[in-house]
Amino acid sequence: MPHSRQLVDVEFNAAKPRRFVFVLLNDFSMLSFASAMDSLRIANRMSGKPLYEWKLLTEGGESVKCSAGTELKVDGDFEEILRDDTILVCGGVGIQATTSKKLINWLRREARRGAIIAGLCTASYSLAKAGLLEGKKATIHWENQDSFVEEFGDIELTKSIFVMDGNRYTTAGGTSSIDLMLKVIANDHGEDLANAVADQMIYSSIRTDQDTQRLSVPSRIGVRHPKLSAVIQMMEQYIEEPISPSVLAKKVGMSTRQLERLFRRYLNRSPKRYYMELRLQKARNLLMQTDMSVINIALACGFASPSHFSKCYRAHYSTTPYRERGAQSVRLSI
Repeated sequence: MPHSRQLVDVEFNAAKPRRFVFVLLNDFSMLSFASAMDSLRIANRMSGKPLYEWKLLTEGGESVKCSAGTELKVDGDFEEILRDDTILVCGGVGIQATTSKKLINWLRREARRGAIIAGLCTASYSLAKAGLLEGKKATIHWENQDSFVEEFGDIELTKSIFVMDGNRYTTAGGTSSIDLMLKVIANDHGEDLANAVADQMIYSSIRTDQDTQRLSVPSRIGVRHPKLSAVIQMMEQYIEEPISPSVLAKKVGMSTRQLERLFRRYLNRSPKRYYMELRLQKARNLLMQTDMSVINIALACGFASPSHFSKCYRAHYSTTPYRERGAQSVRLSI
């Protein structure tokens, strides 16, 4: 009889649902959050069993708005979670402002207790700020990669859709939450169930952690010219120390004049102008997402002086770097 009771207990424990604790930060990405949660819901439906359960937490236990303005009620404040729970921190716009000291302290405490902790979309920043990604590989939405590297240069940042490194998971945002959760479901209950979930979501191409988050250069610019793509890739890699058009042309085996004609034909701008736009785009990201000084941003984007940077920035964006940052602060405070 005691032996039978033990078997029952083992079976009950094996069937116990795995719980995910979603931590919703202000202005979180609804797409990233919903993609993860609905993957779990569909897994339950397709299996006919309560394989997964979840709860929603916020700082203070208050309702929270996503970046689209929709408000969600939650289950409570940060709390001591169960040993086998998995924490999914859901970030969005303005992640630096929404990563509070209370959140950081809570994440550190739960990490010390051995919890699996994931950062969805921009919440990789929150994990890094709490010191939970040291010695780990990670990813974050491509728009936040420049600012992440500037602040956390020692963390090995990848361009992958998602990364699972030990008990730390990170995603690039958007639908990459689906790919992460399908991997979790496959690990927990097999590929067949993960594929069934993907079919229900009309998700016809499951990506792995080997897939990168941005489209290839030809897809992004709408041009499939190998030499043009190679030059643009070099430009993107060398923002802090720009390479002259003559050197770029030489590296792909053409003259400077040929390179000029190539850019004019396909992109309706000179190589110099295109390069400048890439540098200014990175500068704008750093202005919006970091506390770096304007001088340091200028240097990080290949400008020799703040005055030259300000002049180029104003010509392109019709405002100065200082006003841009001030306007961003106002937007975040509303």
